Amino acid sequence: MNAYRQRVLEHLRRVLGPIAPVPRALDFGSGDGWFAQQLTAEGLITEVVPVDVQRRSQHFVEPQLYDGERLPFEDRSFDLVYAVDVLHHTPDPPTSLRDLLRCSRSAFVLKDHNHQSWLGKLTLSLLDEAGNRRFGVPSLYHYQRRWDWLPVIAEAGFHQDELDSKIVCEERPGLSLFVNKFQFIGRWTRA
Repeated sequence: MNAYRQRVLEHLRRVLGPIAPVPRALDFGSGDGWFAQQLTAEGLITEVVPVDVQRRSQHFVEPQLYDGERLPFEDRSFDLVYAVDVLHHTPDPPTSLRDLLRCSRSAFVLKDHNHQSWLGKLTLSLLDEAGNRRFGVPSLYHYQRRWDWLPVIAEAGFHQDELDSKIVCEERPGLSLFVNKFQFIGRWTRA
């Protein structure tokens, strides 16, 4: 498996450790289901329900498909909801974020990107195209700017347990300079 995914998995292990084992989780935008498979195999989560808007031809775990509008789950039906590098692919990240939080009974984990300027957004856009075009995943360029998603999480009744900005996800010289400064992971708990 690629080094980027392995590094992200290390960060997920660390963030999930204090609340593990989680009985039931929703993997939002699960892609090929690799993270869902890893997290259950390692015992951090007992049951993961992967959900996505499209099915990939090759996958580790089959996702439940939905229309991308409203998640087909009752309020607070999961102990944990998590999203890895996917919220910025939604048409309206704050709306999707509210829907994710609606589905969480107690915890929320988000791994995504944050930028401070137009140059940062341009860099993320180029990296996103390079990383996702081959999978047919559209890049909508709706990246979080200056932590503008954090108030949405707080308004939904969650308090921040951990927020680690500029995490190391890329170790290759040169590329790490462009990739790592935009990466973050956080965990929130319903108040």
